[in-house]
Amino acid sequence: MIRERYREGGGFEEAAAYSRAVRHGSHVLVSGTAAREPNAAPFAGNAYEQAREAIRRALAGAEKLGARPEDVARTRMLLAPDCDWEGAVRAHREAFEGIEPANTTYFVGGFIPSGVLVEIELDALLDSPPR
Repeated sequence: MIRERYREGGGFEEAAAYSRAVRHGSHVLVSGTAAREPNAAPFAGNAYEQAREAIRRALAGAEKLGARPEDVARTRMLLAPDCDWEGAVRAHREAFEGIEPANTTYFVGGFIPSGVLVEIELDALLDSPPR
């Protein structure tokens, strides 16, 4: 099967040897994606805005490999302790209402870089593998 990768660049992907998204056949898998700027997280303290931006970036990575929002079958939201989980959930609902992928939401110990409140992972299933 053909395996494609998408990298955003910026250093961490290279340092850790990973890709933002990978397509293997009809599966597109997107790594944990946060709203971030170099060395910082935008929207300080705002889980809703961070979730919106993280979802936008995760969907953009999936799109680079042929997936559309309606192809998303599973999402995972990883949340920093004590963040506004309701705001993050609202951002997810706004992005995926009508698609309604399977979802698991976790509180985790923390993220790199500091200030990140939300990471989004997603998996998409395409109708057919690339030829």
